Amino acid sequence: MTELLIANMAPVMFAALVVFLLLGYPVAFSLAFNGLAFGLLGIELGLLKPELMQALPNRVFGIMRNDTLLAIPFFTFMGLILERSGMAEDLLDTIGQLFGPVRGGLAFAVVFVGALLAATTGVVAASVISMGLISLPIMLRYGYDRRIATGVIAASGTLAQIIPPSLVLIIMADQLGRSVGDMYAGAFLPGLTLALLYAGFIALVAIVRPKQVPALPREARVLRGFKLLRRVLFSLVPPLVLIFLVLGTIFLGVATPTEGGAMGAVGALALAIINRRLTLEMVRQAVDKTAKLSAFVLFILIGATIFGLIFRAVNGDLWVEHLLTGLPGGQVGFLIVVNILVFVLAFFLDFFELAFIVVPLLAPVAEKLGIDLIWFGVLLGVNMQTSFMHPPFGFALFFLRSVAPKDRYIDRVTGKPTDGITTGQIYWGAIPYVCIQLIMVGILILLPQLVLGGLGEKSKIDPATIRIEMPDYDDDPLPVPQFR
Repeated sequence: MTELLIANMAPVMFAALVVFLLLGYPVAFSLAFNGLAFGLLGIELGLLKPELMQALPNRVFGIMRNDTLLAIPFFTFMGLILERSGMAEDLLDTIGQLFGPVRGGLAFAVVFVGALLAATTGVVAASVISMGLISLPIMLRYGYDRRIATGVIAASGTLAQIIPPSLVLIIMADQLGRSVGDMYAGAFLPGLTLALLYAGFIALVAIVRPKQVPALPREARVLRGFKLLRRVLFSLVPPLVLIFLVLGTIFLGVATPTEGGAMGAVGALALAIINRRLTLEMVRQAVDKTAKLSAFVLFILIGATIFGLIFRAVNGDLWVEHLLTGLPGGQVGFLIVVNILVFVLAFFLDFFELAFIVVPLLAPVAEKLGIDLIWFGVLLGVNMQTSFMHPPFGFALFFLRSVAPKDRYIDRVTGKPTDGITTGQIYWGAIPYVCIQLIMVGILILLPQLVLGGLGEKSKIDPATIRIEMPDYDDDPLPVPQFR
């Protein structure tokens, strides 16, 4: 029995982690406990040496010294300040008026603003909650189908995961050992393509079932002519300038992602001051939420580091490599199986858990098969985006459920009673967008240049071919200095 356990320590360790996660234990503590427990078990069985545990403090301090992770609190703080300062409300109101005369105009506005908020905040919760509070009552007021309304809000909010400055892309780059700037550049076009696919679905609904996405009535379009133009300029220009300052400087190589995030946080505060909406309470709430999210990410990363150290020590990486490299079909077979695996795991794990647990196991195998890790990271990022939309565990659906009216209510503008939204309608509304996200995964597999084309020309020098040769001094020894 002992020999059997020693021979299969890696799969047993991974299975134990899955059991703990399915039982509902916190991810960070499940990872850390499994790592420590199996580390002590391995030492007891003679499989590991006690000195291995001395590597843990250095691993933890290595996380603390990682400058790249500083971008997470900066971008989170920036997104929270922009959301609480009312920028999302201004954008949705203005763009809604702009697209109002078109069938599905409000839904188009939600997709457009979702992409814009994604490029300025990078926080899914902020985008979904903001658009749910502001646009959902308007869409219900003017007769939008509830499944269409809830689906487009939840899906557009998840664009914050794939369009830079996405938090998950920062973590993905860290786990893959690649530049955050390259990950951002690679994800930019796929993120915009996904937004266009969402808009295309709304256009199809407007053609096939126009009654589900009616245009705004004339009396609801209060902004026209120069007033609308002025509102568009004042609502769009500030966030576009902020996007250029943050993403433009990162793409151009002028600033690192951490510096870009710091600049974005300062820019968000400046916009709030200009709009005379900055309050001490707003800053306090943003700092509090930022600290909680950053601590959450850091604890998961520490737990994943402990688990990863022991898992590799028991040859878990070799077990995963042999398991996946033996698949038929080479690269294509590997990509198909991995994407199916990630899609299924996304029903139970959120994107942080997938990034910290699954990605480090898959990356070495992908690299050995010759797969570009930037492309692989963006591909997994789009797939992991479905974790926000999966009924019944999708976080975007939970966020929307928290702000969507459950019961019948009186509309504050029309004064008419309006039916609430059921949880089933939210779930059914999400399904078409999960399918669209899977279509996007297929597009990225078929067209890798959609990611790689944004990275520019790589160096033609292969580091693996570089040889450093030292001259042989055996025949001509250096003179020995003489001291008197």
